[in-house]
Amino acid sequence: MPVSKSSLQYHLEALKKKERQFENAFQGVARMILESQIEKVVVNGKTTYDFSIFRSGKKHVIGMYDEINSFVSYVKDAAEGGSSAEMAFVLVGEPGNGKTFFVEFLCSRYREFLTEKRNRKFTFRFNKLDKLGKYGKITGIESQTYEDPAVLAMNLFETKNQTKEYLTKTAGFTDKQIDELFWNYRPLGACSGYIWDDIREMTDGDMEQMLSHVEIVSVPLTESLGTVTGKYPAKDKMTSSAVDLVGEESIQRLLHITDTNNPYRFDLRRGALARVAGGGVHFSDEIYKNKKDLVQVYLGVIQNRSIEIDGFKWPIDTLIIATSNNSEFNRFLSEKEEAPIVDRCRICYVSHNTNYHLQKELTQYAIGKEARTTLNREVLHQDPNLNYAASVAVVLSRLARSEKLTPVETLKLTAGEVAGEKSIKTLAEVIDTLNQDPVIVNRFGQKGLGQRNLGRAVQLLIESSETNEGKCMFACDIFKALERIVLDYVTDANNRKKYLEDLKIAKGLYRERIMTEMFNAYMDEPHAIRRDVMSYVNMIIGIDAENLGPDRMWKYRDPQSGELKALKIDERYIASVEERLGLKIKEQRDMFRTSIRKIYGQRISLNPDYDFMDNLELVKAVTDVRLKSDIAGAGSLVGALANRTNEENQKLYDRMIQTMLQKLNYCSTCAQKTIEYFCTQEDEN
Repeated sequence: MPVSKSSLQYHLEALKKKERQFENAFQGVARMILESQIEKVVVNGKTTYDFSIFRSGKKHVIGMYDEINSFVSYVKDAAEGGSSAEMAFVLVGEPGNGKTFFVEFLCSRYREFLTEKRNRKFTFRFNKLDKLGKYGKITGIESQTYEDPAVLAMNLFETKNQTKEYLTKTAGFTDKQIDELFWNYRPLGACSGYIWDDIREMTDGDMEQMLSHVEIVSVPLTESLGTVTGKYPAKDKMTSSAVDLVGEESIQRLLHITDTNNPYRFDLRRGALARVAGGGVHFSDEIYKNKKDLVQVYLGVIQNRSIEIDGFKWPIDTLIIATSNNSEFNRFLSEKEEAPIVDRCRICYVSHNTNYHLQKELTQYAIGKEARTTLNREVLHQDPNLNYAASVAVVLSRLARSEKLTPVETLKLTAGEVAGEKSIKTLAEVIDTLNQDPVIVNRFGQKGLGQRNLGRAVQLLIESSETNEGKCMFACDIFKALERIVLDYVTDANNRKKYLEDLKIAKGLYRERIMTEMFNAYMDEPHAIRRDVMSYVNMIIGIDAENLGPDRMWKYRDPQSGELKALKIDERYIASVEERLGLKIKEQRDMFRTSIRKIYGQRISLNPDYDFMDNLELVKAVTDVRLKSDIAGAGSLVGALANRTNEENQKLYDRMIQTMLQKLNYCSTCAQKTIEYFCTQEDEN
């Protein structure tokens, strides 16, 4: 006779064949993460791991390397039976730094993981209960906490030994498989155990008859039902109650159940915890905002991993993740009697993103990937420099001041770029020193303009009349919007002062980028400045070459293309660039050239396309040399563009506008405004 797919026997056979899984929430989440691709990355001078599961999808997690590594080690430790299994994981940090986004992303990935056939969650239902005579018109009862059928299998008999014996003889489990199964042993919940005993009593202990009352069903994965992954947001003091978490006595059930001792009279699914109790993830948003009695409920749940009502217990299998902002957490810490709660939490301090390259992706989230429109529903163009300007401005606000590094050096080092003679070790030392501070907000990356502030600034930019009139989000206008956000939303006077200074530095960096853009437009080539920077680098490598002829021509093999190339060593050009860099004496020039050659040797082996464009001082020097020397008649490009009274200058202006429109992704509004800004003396560092 074929075995029914909804029978316990079929489920146990599938477990033996590894077609289905029996694992706790920690093991499931750990397996999901560790089965993804894992890469080694260097972040702020330290090697860490990057897990591809967090980097996939249309809108994924950006950065957060240390926080993700902390979470993975916490889950892995709990999955292996470590002390983390009795703790909750709490993300603490400033608003708008991605805490909630991270947890919700993890939950959606976990639901996707469970939709795969091998990973599906199952539970059991007791049927034909009307035959017991104690349940009125209730004929079927599903496990309230979505217990796995394997939990029922481990509690078939009143003793573990009897159950193990039965599983070995009848289900054909080996001793090793029994041990693996019982590693995750937990008793049945109060109502499941009570009903199972009722069935045992009615069938006189006949296991075959008892199992005829059991039906195996899959756990629903619909997000809106709050099963498998559920969220409990902190509510105000009046409306919140422990009922929202653990459930309460159900009057409807009492109308059917004659036995007042029956724990099924409690409706656990009324609470958020029971719905994720079968190997799910419970997300408590702003956990420390809850009133004390609710936090006490969490203490019991975290420590004992069970829901308790009136002395009845329902063991739960749940990964508990929570978030909190710094001020609420500090207020909670100040109440000494609440120490046991914090003791049961693995606290992870979440910093803002401090890498401006990664911030570009976050800024794109804030700007929006969909086509934006004006109030008149006309297409709204995005200045090609907007993302850079916004990213640099917000990241600078998140970088703490240090005597060892200037803000720009810190900005470049955190993005993995070259910062003159300053090394990544200096940055690592600065971060270590800052992270010794007992006041969390003084640590590296903990303070600054968050993603929500950036979102508000973009909103201000889009709603402004200039943007709507010009049909373009002009990059320079983002600084005015951010300044308004700082003045309106930053309450601390010291922070406000620092952020406004950071905006000035960001405008200086934007200015330097515009210089490069203008040179590319002037040369009628998108990568003109890149070519000239690499010309300087190749010249100082070839200047001492043995095969350098009297005509100063040097032949070399280009590592990027593999082609043999010839380059004329122009010593006047080299001298001009080094003069712009402030290298007056021979020793300084030799030191600089050696450092460039060293960087070239290190980088080119790892990345043949490395182009020195992250070395802002060198790029600025090359740009200045070319801009100031290329136009003999006008004296400078600024003069030529600002004074368009003669035909030649007007032609130059028109040609540059044309290049910006056709090759550099500008529109007529931002092209004209950018040239206008370039012709002013504003924000020159």
